[in-house]
Amino acid sequence: MCFATIRYMGAHTSARTVPARDALDSLRRIVQALRESSRRAERELGVTGAQAFVLETLAGAPALSLNELAERTHTHQSSVSTVVARLVKRGLIRRSRATEDARRLVLTLSPEGRRLIARAPDIAQSRLVRGIERQPESARRVLCAVLGALAHDLDGGRSQPGMFFESHSPKGRTARG
Repeated sequence: MCFATIRYMGAHTSARTVPARDALDSLRRIVQALRESSRRAERELGVTGAQAFVLETLAGAPALSLNELAERTHTHQSSVSTVVARLVKRGLIRRSRATEDARRLVLTLSPEGRRLIARAPDIAQSRLVRGIERQPESARRVLCAVLGALAHDLDGGRSQPGMFFESHSPKGRTARG
């Protein structure tokens, strides 16, 4: 209802026209889809949803630097670096020197990583990125402003966001978010 109301009524819709519940229900549906996708990836592939998202993104390119991978996943470099380190340790991603510039490190999927991602279920994070990218720039700007303000209200702007459901427990193990 929230999306339809905003879509058809346009920017002149007042905050009182659209109940907060509708916005929260939309956020709940997004979080639920991300959580279910992550659980499915863990169950079927043995990797988190964030790890599956990184593998899928890397599968779409011959080789990427860490910064390029962060850009393609729309994630801060330090957050994607943590996920990549786990995938390298498991032998699903390889780090190597770029053939055109030996100073540059690139990431590629290992054969095992390719086999794993070939049987991956649909990844909600990829659908979310595609959905946001399909929106007109003006809608993305509004979405960014509104979500940014809400996030600031929640954490005071103190946190560096990690990838969805890829948090760390005090003992260094991945915790479910």
